[in-house]
Amino acid sequence: MRLEPLRRKDIPRCVEIEKVLFPEDSPWSAHAFHAELDAGGHYLIARPDDRDEVIGYAGLAVVGRRGDYEASIHTIGVDPGRQRKGVGTALLTALLARADELDAPVFLEVRTDNDAAITLYERHGFKRVGLRKRYYQPSGADAYTMARPRAQVRDEVAG
Repeated sequence: MRLEPLRRKDIPRCVEIEKVLFPEDSPWSAHAFHAELDAGGHYLIARPDDRDEVIGYAGLAVVGRRGDYEASIHTIGVDPGRQRKGVGTALLTALLARADELDAPVFLEVRTDNDAAITLYERHGFKRVGLRKRYYQPSGADAYTMARPRAQVRDEVAG
């Protein structure tokens, strides 16, 4: 598998995956992906080594100024036929590496019933810090807000 920056020509495939993964919760449109790229988000796609097919995508937004950045994972999606094969882990790891380069804490929201994603995030140092009632629409599903401290803080705690 290889990770590459999301290109506009890859967006239709990301939208297809969104519709399969999130049919109850307003899957992202092509416009949403374009807007994220226009805003300067750090978006990646995963492809199999032997093909040009998009099998997953992930995005990180960074706000703030040098020395005071904050990052937020806006989305991670993996084609259902490719789940549980390390694609999501690879995408998440790459996003977190970018956040660590900037020494930024990372935040995200995840459905409270998405045990696989919660476990993945916890394995990568995220902790639950809040609950957003009826966060996902139109389903009304709740979300946990999760956070991972910036690299410098993690190093201080470990040291």
